[in-house]
Order: sequence, then C-alpha cells, then structure tokens
Amino acid sequence: MHAPTLLFLDEPSTGLDPQSRANLWQHILDLRERYGTTVFLTTHYLDEADHYAERVMVMDGGRVIADDSAAALKATLAGDAVSLGFVTAADADAALPLVARLAGREVTRPDALTLSANVADGERLLPRVIRELDSQGIVVDRATGVPPTLDDVFLVLTGRSLRDADAPGPEVRGDATDAPDADAPVPTTAGEPS
Repeated sequence: MHAPTLLFLDEPSTGLDPQSRANLWQHILDLRERYGTTVFLTTHYLDEADHYAERVMVMDGGRVIADDSAAALKATLAGDAVSLGFVTAADADAALPLVARLAGREVTRPDALTLSANVADGERLLPRVIRELDSQGIVVDRATGVPPTLDDVFLVLTGRSLRDADAPGPEVRGDATDAPDADAPVPTTAGEPS
C-alpha cells in the first residue's frame, strides 16, 4: 500500500474476530504513526472510537451533532454514574440533600436504599461525598463509580434508548434518496456496454 495523506475507512472492523480486529487496528495505527496519515473512519463500535480516535464526530439523522475528543464528550455530556448504598432507608433519606448539594445534579432513588447521580469527575467526588456523609454519622454501605462510555454519550445526544434502536429514524432528503438503487439495472442504449 502507498502512503496516503488521507485515508477513509468505512466500518473496517465489522465482522472481524477479535484477533483480526486487533491486527487491523495495529496496521491503522502504524500507518498513522509511520506516514502521518489522517484516518477518517466510520464505525458503530464506539469502544473503538473511544480507544483510538483523537477526535470523535457523532452523527444522527445524517447530521453531525457533536464533535470533540472522546474524553471531552464523555465528561461534558454523560458524566460518571455514581451510586451510594445505605443499610437503612432513613440513612438514604438523610443523605439525599447532602449528596444532591455536593453532586450539583439531580439525584435519583432507584430503590429505598440507593442514591444515584451522573456527575462530572465522579472519581474525585465519590470520596468527598463519603467523607461528608461519615462526618454527619451517615454510614455508606457500598459505593460505585462507573465512567461513561461513548454509547452513553450517543444516547444522551440522540435522546434514544436502546429500545428505540429499531424504530425508524428521521427521514433523510437530498441526493442520496433520489439516487437509483445500487442493485437496480442501469438502463443502457444500443451500442453501449452494459
């Protein structure tokens, strides 16, 4: 292969087994490093975009709806999912206003013993919340912090749940919808090769 300055790849890893997928990505990274090639890649495997892309553009309905680094998109749009579990419902009740104040975001109550919130920088916030609760005599039984994924970002941006994935998207108009079906025969006139 020559050394292009710009390379477009459309879903290059679709259908590959894990070993072939890793080999493909190594070749792409080598090409980028060795020749300074800019790689413009489309993928539905958002873990690939998260791991390898310097910049991520999220599209929905044929339009770019976000454009930034994966880290920036995850930090600003999704946030870390933080969950605190308590031994009693009374502890969860007492913790709710303090957690809401420190989180600076809405806190939900999935059940009587659990508080949850999506927060920026949950890794730093979680120890602070636990210390504050402890100083108030509120015992945290369990705590988890899960960083967001680009899947989370996509769902926040599009407002779709995974359940909606099979629902038809917005109608796209323009040249693409007017183009003939790729599998349809192309009309020819006498003397032209078909």
